[in-house]
Amino acid sequence: MRIPAGIFGLAVGMTVALQGCEVSSPSEAGGGLESVVERLSLDLCDPGQGGFSTTSTNPYFPLVVGTKKVFQGQEGGDAIQLEIEVLNEEEKVSKVTTRVVEELELVNGDTLEVSRNFFAQASDGTVCYFGEEVNIHNPDGTISHEGAWRADAAGNGPGIIMPAAPRPKLQYQMEDAPGVALDEGTIVASGPVTVPLARYTETIRVREFNPLDGGKGIKVFAKNVGLIVDDVVELVSISP
Repeated sequence: MRIPAGIFGLAVGMTVALQGCEVSSPSEAGGGLESVVERLSLDLCDPGQGGFSTTSTNPYFPLVVGTKKVFQGQEGGDAIQLEIEVLNEEEKVSKVTTRVVEELELVNGDTLEVSRNFFAQASDGTVCYFGEEVNIHNPDGTISHEGAWRADAAGNGPGIIMPAAPRPKLQYQMEDAPGVALDEGTIVASGPVTVPLARYTETIRVREFNPLDGGKGIKVFAKNVGLIVDDVVELVSISP
């Protein structure tokens, strides 16, 4: 779920249009909106509160085992494909049982990155992010693990991947691994969005910011579907 500086960086030429919404510019320092009215507390995902679930009732971040999404797009003449699958696997992190979601990123058909992400829903409907395992396939044939983190490592904690009641001008920290992964998100707009698969009338647009390297990105989530746009790639299929 990292925000790379290259392939999945800031989507300046993104074609998705959110209608009927006015989007403010991010502030220079924090990457969020100057007019943000509320920043969520990471206490919402405190493992000590209990009551977590590997299934999600949050309509903007469903976790239905077996669901596979395929996204496609172009950047700099390269064909980009992202595949996301909710696995029938669980991972214990910070004594919380999480659902494993696998992401596969390809460039011109070659594997760029494979990651296993760990999510669980808190009792109030907030979906919490407990870390990820990362395998980045480098051009020289080596594999690196940049951006990998776990909430149960010393000094870390879970982040918020989707608020219980998402709305514009809401900001939250998505990852909590100082020095490794500290991405934060700001909901900047809502409204109808059309991608290759379908037109969705209820969506939220999230501007992401990585304070460690200044990376920025955009994601769009649709109600009862979840992610439909990840920077330069857009949803083309869902199965089953």
